Amino acid sequence: MPRIRAVLFDLGGTLVDERNFAGWVEIARHCLLDLDPESLAHAFVEVEREFDAEQPVADRTTREVRFWQETLGRAIGRPVPLEQAKRFLSVVRSTDDQPYPLFSDARRCLERLRAEHRQLGVVSNSTSEARVRAILDRAGIVDFFDRVVSSGTEGVAKPDPAIFRRAVDRLGVPPAEAFYIGNLPNVDARAARAAGLHSVWLNREGTGLGSDPPEITSLLEVPLCVRLLETGAAL
Repeated sequence: MPRIRAVLFDLGGTLVDERNFAGWVEIARHCLLDLDPESLAHAFVEVEREFDAEQPVADRTTREVRFWQETLGRAIGRPVPLEQAKRFLSVVRSTDDQPYPLFSDARRCLERLRAEHRQLGVVSNSTSEARVRAILDRAGIVDFFDRVVSSGTEGVAKPDPAIFRRAVDRLGVPPAEAFYIGNLPNVDARAARAAGLHSVWLNREGTGLGSDPPEITSLLEVPLCVRLLETGAAL
């Protein structure tokens, strides 16, 4: 059975928690939108899942504006004008320099994989490789990773198989000897599988019983998944 030589991760929602509902509520109020964190959190998760099921557009900014227009609208219960959503996103980006909290299971997962002498990497739909590295650095885990691949730097984004193949090529590992974890079933897990990698969907609010794609609820399950694959077991 092939050895899994490399394990790659998504960034936001997988290693770090980029959701700042309280801060986003304050920005929304600055943009004359009155809502509460609970309504925003519910709308965010709902719209994120819906967008994951769509065919993504090429322009990242257009997609982000539409995402926030829909999310804010659902949170307040009425349509949000396009210009208001653009203004909201502009303020979010201008204040997006705070450390993202590291999920409690992330460091232990990385330490176990590194102790097993596996290469580690990040594949992220983000503005640039430099920004991803800055986020990892502020979270105190940047030194774990041998390669960081960002859609903004590469000019290609998930779910395009090319971005996963670039990552494994730079690690010197064939796709069949790589494993990928992300918090979205389509953009992450199914897309990585289409590129030839093994993959799982990290669904922290789920049951862990899903099989298409295989579902886990914690990063602490990743080392076991990897070892199972190496024995020829199905996830």
